[in-house]
Amino acid sequence: MFLRNDQGLELAGGGASRTPPGLAASASRGPAPTSLLARLHAAVLDATHDVDWVPDLGSQIGSRQWWRGLGTLGGLIAAAWMVSPGFDRPLVGAVPAPLAGTAWEETRAQGIAPLAWGGDTGRRMAASDLVAPLAEAPERPQVELSATLGEGDALDRVLVRAGVGRTDARAAAELIGQTTDLDSIAPGTRIALTLGRRPNRTVARPLDKLAMRARFDLNVTLNRAGDGLALTRQPIAIDATPLRIQGLVGSSLYRSARAAGVPARIVETYIKALATRLSIGRDVHAADTFDLIVERERAATGEVRLGKLLFAGIDQSRRAVQLVRWQQGNGDDDGADGDHPTWFDANGQAERHGTMGMPVAGRITSSFGLRMHPLLGFMRMHKGLDIGAPYGAPIYAVLDGTVQSAGRSGGYGNFVKLAHPAGLASGYGHMSRIAVARGQHVRQGQVIGYVGSTGLSTGPHLHWEVWRNGQTINPRSISFATTQTLSGPERRRFRNWVAGLLSVRVDHAG
Repeated sequence: MFLRNDQGLELAGGGASRTPPGLAASASRGPAPTSLLARLHAAVLDATHDVDWVPDLGSQIGSRQWWRGLGTLGGLIAAAWMVSPGFDRPLVGAVPAPLAGTAWEETRAQGIAPLAWGGDTGRRMAASDLVAPLAEAPERPQVELSATLGEGDALDRVLVRAGVGRTDARAAAELIGQTTDLDSIAPGTRIALTLGRRPNRTVARPLDKLAMRARFDLNVTLNRAGDGLALTRQPIAIDATPLRIQGLVGSSLYRSARAAGVPARIVETYIKALATRLSIGRDVHAADTFDLIVERERAATGEVRLGKLLFAGIDQSRRAVQLVRWQQGNGDDDGADGDHPTWFDANGQAERHGTMGMPVAGRITSSFGLRMHPLLGFMRMHKGLDIGAPYGAPIYAVLDGTVQSAGRSGGYGNFVKLAHPAGLASGYGHMSRIAVARGQHVRQGQVIGYVGSTGLSTGPHLHWEVWRNGQTINPRSISFATTQTLSGPERRRFRNWVAGLLSVRVDHAG
């Protein structure tokens, strides 16, 4: 608490805020008061300048000063209680006067009211007597939303997450499954949904409409028809003319092809195809011309989709290399399977050069030759390679071939033997599980089993063995060169296919 005298000096009481005696004494000494009121004021100041008006009730408990402070506090509380109106009688505020005249007319015009009552704007500034409160906000009769099919997702699960009932979601998936394989629908496909009115908030909204692109050449629409859904197909016209791009090699074959608009994955396939016939670094020069033909589908709606590389060519001053992707044996001209296409030249011949790759990802723990057998305890010829790998790791065929045997084979445990061209054969032992059957044809890189520790084995690994004309050889010493030649009706189909490819016009805009 602070008191201010006529001379502007402040007196504070309580604790460390008490005015120093020297300051109080200097304040009392001054000009002599001239009036009765001034003398009375000065006397009060002289009598009370040492009084602590705001004592600290937390210190000096029980002293006279503490009791005086407690009494002062009690008196203030009692005074406040006496002048209060009471807790059960709140203070009544001023009530505004009712609107009248021009103010009433403006409020009515801007409020929610019919035109007959003077409402002439769309503003909602005041509610009229016709406005009734609602217990809950009403639902919209329809809800429009969209969903996106994710990688590895199922169509019915996507619809359920979007708010469609499980019954409608399953029915929609079954109808769309009649037009296309649901697993072949491209990830990222957008699904437009319209949900209708529901009888109450405890059930899902019914599916009124669904629109999506089921295939590149097909749009489908589902509409509510009574208690079920009706499917409408909307085919899309597709132009399947391949895309042909040519250009100079320049300083870099890869960068020049990418600058011409060829996707990176196709450029990589193109370079791998050429590498089967020539050295890219030594035999390809800046003045050479690259030539690519790629599968292309153009939809009437404007979308373009590129597929596999069909033709890989390079025109050099001294020679021209022309390689065509072709699936031998079935007359199908859509290219070879998987990541190992077969490239034939324009005369119908295919060459393959290379060495055997590792059949499993791992490290060699025991080489080919004499060694101390870890279980039998004596020197013994080790006729293959042991490759340490995690249990269950996939094992791949090192070359194309036919499964000669697949099953249990003594100390080899679960064993698979493949027969390859040119008198070669390969064996894979100690498998935990076999993934092929006797007589099955397998491609290079195809999974034929999984790493295990069956038979005479001290831990999970693959025993890899190779035979040439029935004699075991070191698998790491094998190099091969094979030539395939088309003949008969297949050769005629191949020539017709090559002639059709070479007739494709160059896309200069690419």
